[in-house]
Formats: sequence, C-alpha cells, structure tokens
Amino acid sequence: MRDQSRNNLSQSDQSRIDRSRLGSNLSTLCGMQNEASYDFIVTGAGSAGCAVAGRLSEDGRFSVLLLEAGPSDTYPWIHIPLGYHKTFNNPKVNWMFDSEPEPELNDRIMYQPRGKVLGGTSSINGMVYMRGNAADYDEWRQRGCEGWDYASVLPYFKKAEDNVRGGDEFHGTGGPLKVSDHRWQPTLAKAMHDAAVQAGIPANPDFNGATQEGVGYYQTTINKARRWSSARAYLRKRKNLTIATRAHATRVLIENGRAVGVEYRTPAGLTSARATREVIVSGGVYGSPQLLMLSGLGPAAHLQQHGIKVIKDMPGVGSHLHDHFNTYVAYRCSQPVTMNDLVNSFARRVIAGAQYALGRTGPLASMGLYVGALVRSDKRFERPDLQINMFAWAIKTRDRHGVVAQPFSAFGLSPVHLRPDGRGTVRLKSADPLAAPEIRFNFLKSTNDWNAMMQGMRICREIGSQAALKPFVVEEILPGPAVTGEAELRDYLRATGVSNLHPVGTCRMGRETDAVVDPQLRVHGVGALRVADASIMPTIVAGNTNAPSIMIGEKCADMVRAAVR
Repeated sequence: MRDQSRNNLSQSDQSRIDRSRLGSNLSTLCGMQNEASYDFIVTGAGSAGCAVAGRLSEDGRFSVLLLEAGPSDTYPWIHIPLGYHKTFNNPKVNWMFDSEPEPELNDRIMYQPRGKVLGGTSSINGMVYMRGNAADYDEWRQRGCEGWDYASVLPYFKKAEDNVRGGDEFHGTGGPLKVSDHRWQPTLAKAMHDAAVQAGIPANPDFNGATQEGVGYYQTTINKARRWSSARAYLRKRKNLTIATRAHATRVLIENGRAVGVEYRTPAGLTSARATREVIVSGGVYGSPQLLMLSGLGPAAHLQQHGIKVIKDMPGVGSHLHDHFNTYVAYRCSQPVTMNDLVNSFARRVIAGAQYALGRTGPLASMGLYVGALVRSDKRFERPDLQINMFAWAIKTRDRHGVVAQPFSAFGLSPVHLRPDGRGTVRLKSADPLAAPEIRFNFLKSTNDWNAMMQGMRICREIGSQAALKPFVVEEILPGPAVTGEAELRDYLRATGVSNLHPVGTCRMGRETDAVVDPQLRVHGVGALRVADASIMPTIVAGNTNAPSIMIGEKCADMVRAAVR
C-alpha cells in the first residue's frame, strides 16, 4: 500500500492508516536521542505544504519530514462539506487569530480563522475552486517573477487537478486534487444565476477557463460529497514520508548562512531535526513570516526589540499583507429554501442528516455557496475587480464566537473587492513561538478601495431587484432600504465590512529590495531555505486562494527536484 492513493481506500481503511502512521511517527520522534536527519523538512501541512511534501516523497528518492502544529484530520465535521461552520471557531483545528483594531472600520477587530490541522486552511475553508485571473500571473512576471506568468503556471494547475468535467486546454484529469460540480443545489441557486444575467452580467460556465468575467456556478474541492483537502489529495502512507502532527516549528536552524534544520515543539518537549538538502517553510501568510522572524530573519529593529539575534535584516518579512474585503447585501426570503431554515429548524436538520447519511445528498453535501459573478466596478478596467458571492443564507454576525444566522428565511449577496490598495503587516507580539502574531490590514485606505465596495453594493442590489428573484424576495434587510446615500453606505461599510479571509503577501516573491524570496522561492541571502504558500504572492489573485496555494506547492516541488538532479 506504499503508493496507494487515498482515492481507493474506504473511510475505515484510511482512518486506520492515519492512526498507524501517526502513532509510528510520534513514537519515533519522542524516542529520539539524537537529531533525526532528512533530505527535506517542510514546516506546515497546509494547502501548499502538503503538495510540496507529497510531491517530494512520491518517487522514493528523498526522505521528507512534514511538520504540522495541529492534529490529524480526524474531526468528522472537517469532511462533511457544510461542516465547515463547525470548524470556523474550533480551537482544536483552528488558530483563531485576531487582527489589531482597524482604523477605517470603527476600530473593529478582524477575526482570522486559519487551519491548525493536517490540510491547514484547506481543511476548514469554503472549498471554492478558483484560480484567479490569467492576467494576475502575467502581472507577477512583469514585476520580475520569471516563470510565474499564466502560461507557466497553468501546467501546474492542470497537473494538480482531477476535474469531473474532464480535461481540456485549461483543465486536467488524473491529478490528486478532486474538483467537482455541486451535487445538490437549492432552487434559489438558479434564481440567483438568472437574476445576475438579467442584470446584464454574461453567463460564464467556467471561471477557470478562457475568460473569468461573468456569472456562473462554482466548482469545489469536494469528492463524492466529502471535502477534498490538500491533505486528502497529497498525503500518502510512504516509508520515506514522516508526518509529525502536534509538532510546532519554533525556529529554522541556520548555520553559516544556510538552513540546516528545524527546531520544533511536540507533546514530549522541544526537539529538532536536520535537513541535508533544504528546509521549505509553508506555515501560511501568518505562520511563515512569524517563523522566519523567530529564526532571526526579518526587520532588524523589530527583532532586537524582542531580543532575537538578527541573522539577516529583511524588512520585507511580514510586510505587504493584503486581503480581499467584503460586506453583505441580504434579503428576507419568502420561501423556506435557505440554509437559515436548516439552522433554525431541528426537524430540517434531522432530514438533512438522513439525506446525507443515506445518499450523500441534501444541504450537508454542499457548502451553501453555489453561484458567483466576476465583474468590473468600472467598465474602463481591463479585468474584474469584484467577485459577487451569492449565498443561500444570511448571517447576523461572524466573529471568533461563531457564525450566527438570521432567525428567519434569508439569503445574501456579498461584494468582494479583489484588488485592494491597502497594505498591512504581520509582526511578533513576543519572542514566544506559541504566541499569536500581531496582524494589521489597513483596509479601506484608498479612494479606489472605497469606490469598488460602494459599486459592489450597487451591483448586488441590482441583481436582487431582478424578476428571477422576485418570487423569493420579501424585503432587503441589509443594509436596508433606508440606506441609500453615500454617507450612509460608508457608515454601513465601516460597521459591517470584514476580511474575506484570503490573506497573502507577507513573504512576497520578487526582486525588489524588500522582496523575501526570489522566483525560485529561495529566501534571499540564505541558502537551502525556501517559502512556499500564499505569503509569496507579490499581489493577490482575483479569486479564492486555495487553488493558487496548491499550485505554488506543486511548482515549488518541481523547482526543488530540478535543483538536486
């Protein structure tokens, strides 16, 4: 079973393998008297980290240690598509970070759920498969990131993918990442789609195909009504792949300007392992810069403030944080066809549970987000800068205490600004590796950011007013029909706007003086050390970031293997 795919295993067989693998790996680690040695060490088993470790270990040539601070992915709700609301604020599988107060948002704190489990955030996210716009990657190349234009990254998207629609110029089959269409959709989904078309948005059957602009149905990283995380996709039982869960990387060991290993904390205490070839940091947009700074790589004055010895002054580490930004336009629904009806009714929950258990269908087989539109806030723009997510539910609140649904039938349209100007930072709060980092976004810092969001709300209202949705709409509840003027809409944005949970950029790739990694993802000035995750993105892509992060992991593994041939 050494190279047998998870695809061909039953759930019970896979659980047995996971427990066996976890037990043997931990017993090995806890019993070490001397440092273990591996060809490669990957810190972080998230979207990119699983892809890196899986690919580096697949031909048996190299020994790989994959470190994950969280547990194995055995929590049942991880694998049920609609179960992600159970992981949204669960500290057992979620880092549950908070930002610092945001000045333009009434000093509100932006809650930042991040996966702390095998699969990382791909084990707790919304499962939308979206690559971004082709021009995003061409822009990376124009910024000096050779090999990252769309023509260069497309083969890695295709290599990763096993698309239920089959292969073509833009899509692949046979890859480890399952990509599927919705198995179950409420009647409301079609009405939303048709309303967007009636509002003048062209239909688009494939956001990841020839063009991105338009309205269409999202594809998802779901397989047979089960979440297909990066861990499910890439991690196999292999003798040369050691997966250490509850192993929190605390420092990259650097000697004579070269990464030689990683120090990490386990339930048995602090230990370390040596890397004879390379260390690949894949801790995500918050974890990767934090680990580099704890290792002496970062803004010198900031490191000295926390008593950390400076190995290399790197002002770009933890800088250039940016994220999509969104708010909600919501409607009371005249028919009991929304996810709110499921949440607010015990009987409906029982029925949904039976549908899922008996036939892998019903609401639990989906994730409540079926339709989206990619549009331009200004027709003079060359490509979309807004993503309109159309939800079969509407919420009252969304924070670290959880998601609270409206207590009645309701649905929502969410405008997301895809090209924000605001840039923030990730910094250390202390030299304690287990402490949460300091996160600052600086949302809505430009006229462009404001204008895009204001236009996004207008587009949502235009969609909501179309004939296709009239059988479902009772009234607008957010922002509410009385909120029409620019000042009132701005106040609403300040009070309700939130991070769209797609942070990037804190170890950005490039050749600028403050870039952290080069186009080979090698940390500038430090040997045998790379970063591979969303933190390396020079600019954020127009869409969800899970698929691009997996692509980054795929491409990193190829570059690493090419370097050691």
